[in-house]
Order: sequence, then C-alpha cells, then structure tokens
Amino acid sequence: MRDTTIRSSRPAVRKLPLTGPLRLAHPSDQWFKPATSVVVATAIPNLVLLALGRLDLVMYTMAGSLCALYGHSLPYVRRAGAVAGVVLGMTAGLGAALVVASLTGSAAVLIAVGALLAAGQKLLCDATRIGPPGPVIFTFVSSAALFVPQTLAQVPGHLALTLGAGAVAWLVAVVAPALVRRDGPERRATARALDAAAAHAAAPGHATRRAAVAAVHAAWQTLLAAGRPTPARRALERLVVHAETSVLAGAPDPADASRLREWARLTRARGPVPTPPPAPGTGAELFGLDAERAALAGRPFRALLGRLAPGSPLLPVAARTLVGCALAGYVCSAVGVGRPYWAIVTAASLYQANVMLSWNRTLQRTLGNLIGVLVFAAVLPAARTAPLALIGFCLVFAFAAEALITRNYWLGSVAVTPMALLVLEYAGSHPAGELIGDRVLDTVIGAAVGFLAAVLVTNRRATGRVERALADAERARAHAVRALTAPEPAPAALDAARRRLTGSLVELREADDTAAGEWWQPTLPREAVLAAEQAGHRTLAATAKRQGLLVPAQENGAV
Repeated sequence: MRDTTIRSSRPAVRKLPLTGPLRLAHPSDQWFKPATSVVVATAIPNLVLLALGRLDLVMYTMAGSLCALYGHSLPYVRRAGAVAGVVLGMTAGLGAALVVASLTGSAAVLIAVGALLAAGQKLLCDATRIGPPGPVIFTFVSSAALFVPQTLAQVPGHLALTLGAGAVAWLVAVVAPALVRRDGPERRATARALDAAAAHAAAPGHATRRAAVAAVHAAWQTLLAAGRPTPARRALERLVVHAETSVLAGAPDPADASRLREWARLTRARGPVPTPPPAPGTGAELFGLDAERAALAGRPFRALLGRLAPGSPLLPVAARTLVGCALAGYVCSAVGVGRPYWAIVTAASLYQANVMLSWNRTLQRTLGNLIGVLVFAAVLPAARTAPLALIGFCLVFAFAAEALITRNYWLGSVAVTPMALLVLEYAGSHPAGELIGDRVLDTVIGAAVGFLAAVLVTNRRATGRVERALADAERARAHAVRALTAPEPAPAALDAARRRLTGSLVELREADDTAAGEWWQPTLPREAVLAAEQAGHRTLAATAKRQGLLVPAQENGAV
C-alpha cells in the first residue's frame, strides 16, 4: 500500500460560504417521477377520507403516501423491496411515536423520544443509502405524531391507515410505472453515463473524468440489480461499455461527444434502445455480467452491516443528530413554542455528510422556510374556503416541492413549508398568526441550535474512512494488475476487476470529499489520494486496452 504519511495541510475551520449554497442548479432528469407519484398516492386516500367525512385522519394516511417519494432511481426489482421497507419503517416510527404520545404528555419526554427517533432514522437511512429524500420525511411524521393527543386503543386503527396508504404508494411508485416502461430506471442510468462520458470527451479534465466514472459505475450497479437480462438490457449494457471506453481513453475524441449525446437522447426517449456497434474486443454478450449479477444477491445486507459496525463514520453523524434535535426541541419548549417538533425537524434536516454541507443546508432551510411562511399566509384564506380547496393546495405544493427541490433545497422548501402548515388544517383551523409565529421561531432556533451541534459534535472518523477507502483502492488496483499480467486472463475476470476498481475509486472520491468538508479533522492524506486515483485510472485504461476496448493509440501510461 502507498505511504499515507504524506499529508497536505488543511485548516481545521474553513470559511463558510453565503451565496454559493443558494445558487440554482439544473433540475434532475427525473424530478417528475416522485412529483407525480406523491400527488397520486396522496390524492387517493385524501379523497376517500373526504367522502367519509374524516379528513381529520389525513395525518396517518399521509405518512404512508409520502413513501411514494422513495426509490425512483432504483430498478423495479430493487425498488419493490426498498419502498416496502420504507413503508414498514415509516409505520414503525409512527407506531413508536403514537404509543409514547398515548402514555405521556411530558414535553421533556416527548422531545427526548423525538430526538432518539430522528437519530435512529438518520443512521438507518444513511446506512441503507435510501433517498432522496432521506430521513427527514420519517422524522417529520414521527415528530409530529408525538404531539398529537392519542390513546392506546386508537393506535392500531391509525397504523392500519398508514399501511393502507403505504400500499397505495407502493402500487403507484413501483407497479404503475413498471407496467408502462419496465426498463425506465436502467435507461435513465445509462443515459446519465452517456451524457457524463460526452461531457468528458468534450472537455477532458479531472472533474469531468471523476463525474463520468461515477456515472458509469452507477449505471453498472443499476443494470446488475435490474434482474434477468433482456434484449433491451443487453443493448443498454453495450451502451455503457461505449461510455466507459470513451472515459478510459487516454486522449478522448471530441467527435465522440455528439455520438454519445445522441445515444443518450434516444435512450431516454420512448422508442427502442439504440443498438450501438459492438465495442472493440467484446462478443455479442458482455463478459461475466450474469455471474456477477448472481453474486450480488447477498452483498447489500453485508454492506449494511459493515456501515453499522462499531467505528463507522455514520455513528458520529447520528450522535450529532441526537444532540442537535434534543437541544433544538428543549430550547423551543423553554421559550414557550407550542410545537417544538418543528424545531426537531428543522435541526434533523440540516445534518448532511459533513459540517460544510450542513452549513449549506442551514442557509437553504432557513431561507426557504421563511419565504414559505409568507406563501402560506397568502394562500391560507383560499384554502379555508372548502375541504376540496385544502386538498388541492396540498397537492399543488407537494408537486411543486419535488419540481423545485432538485434546483436547490431552499426553493423546494418554499413549497414544503406551506404544505406542512396546511396539513394542520385537516384537524381544524388554527390562528394564522400563531402558526406563522411558531414556525418562524422554530425555524430560526432549530437552524441555529442544529448547526451549533454540527460544529461541536465532531466526526474524526471521516479521516479513517478515507484511509480505509485508500487501502481498498490499492487492493482493487493490485487485483486488477494481477488479472492483467496473467498469461491468458479470462475476459470475465478482467471485467470484474475493472468494475471493482471503478467502484473503489468512486468510494475513495466520496470519502475524500466528505472528510474535506468536516471540521476538526486530522490532516488528510491528500497526496496519497490523488496518486491512488491517477494510478487507478491508468490501470483501468490498461485493463480496457488488454480486452481490446481501446486501440493502442489510446493507451494511457503503464499500469
């Protein structure tokens, strides 16, 4: 392994940006998927409750309906299990909150339980890598339920409503789109890889290469998890090979960019998957994919256990969430706010992978919530004219939130905030001034206290994650070199080694970026990381050349 004692100096505290976190980005290429899913999944139970005259129960059905937001980047085979798990997790968190609410009215106890639930939800969502939207939806539901008057006898019926709405969400998010376009997630993942490879071909550089390698890796993971191969999936696999070949070329050809972008456009479209020419050195079927697909069966569970093991860098972030949510709730309760769960949710929403990203989210959440309160004040009179108007406004804001949040989190929060406030109207009208004042106060306190906890609760394990990822990358590279230097390497072995090395380089880059934004860290092995990345990419190119994917002129140095 490379010597990791050569380390770059990095200040313990970095300057906090003010304008960068608020800039708008391009919208996601699939924003309409969760947007339409959550609208349909919410509208069905809401209209049923309206017909029954029981809109006061919307809170319990909405807990299940919000599960339709999850899993839209996963292939349908994987999505079915993921969304089912989200529904069960949502029901479990809601059930725990309702039982506690039925047993005690102590604000101190309720805040403590809310913070514990938020920390557990953060840990599990980070470990399973479910999201977006991640743990904040779980925390919103369970924290709100803690402060709803409840009896033990009511809990089973309310949980049944959640499970019923969750079943509707599962049908909407999994079954309905699969019937329309069963290879949609794979096509989108492949198109992203083609677009990223085109961007690298048009403007070669470290940033575009890293982005392209990550996109290609994500496309392979999606195709491997998609289930049995079909002719369409075989064509997608060959497209990913072309994207990967372009990325690994030592001197990318700018002429490739237009060809790759055209394939990406056709792949996203509803027509047949474009059929590219066979990549050099490959047969009609790709080497080793079916065997690797079968070997993936037990890996997700093993990976989950590894991310939850003692020493995991996720544990300090969960501790940060526990401390920040508890402090935010207690401070709000001490100043007399009647709904401290809003402060808990605000604090929980801030905690990202590191302090710098948490600061960005603090700015975004605060700005979005304050503007969202003004939007709520503007629409409240119209929403109170009729129950159907209330349902309509909630659906509009749910759609708008998903349409806007991929541009920037603060823009999505402008729609989320009035929707969350309008949900309270289902159980009866509340004084508008009180709602607005409490929400503003909770936002400010939750954001300030939450970020303070992010600074004070350190995560020095982030550097350890970098060092482990560095060691894994070195082992993956050594394995690829052994496969390369074998007298007659099997094509399947070379393919598997190349994908393993690609995955280790993606993990190394993610670990380094995460640790770089964390305060109070030991000095990072920056030079060793850069050297490992450069050597890894040279080995990837050499592996592709050995398989005949690259012509000799494209060779990029020694292995």
